[in-house]
Amino acid sequence: MILPTKHLQGDRALLTVGAGILAIIDEPKTISRIWAEFSRQNKANGSTVPVTFDWFVLALDLLFSINTITYGQGYISKAKI
Repeated sequence: MILPTKHLQGDRALLTVGAGILAIIDEPKTISRIWAEFSRQNKANGSTVPVTFDWFVLALDLLFSINTITYGQGYISKAKI
């Protein structure tokens, strides 16, 4: 689930989805804005398997749990390392 396996394509692994999310967060953004940009980017890249919103939220949870993103006042931003 976190890493690709023989039953999970590489573009659906949570680390891959999380990397796509991190590439979008260049400033504090709302979850809905990140989702819209992420969905648009996936369609533009010709992704064969669409990422659902629940999978997107799981990737956000993973990023938050490893202290890569922060959440405050309704906005998500990259954590300062």
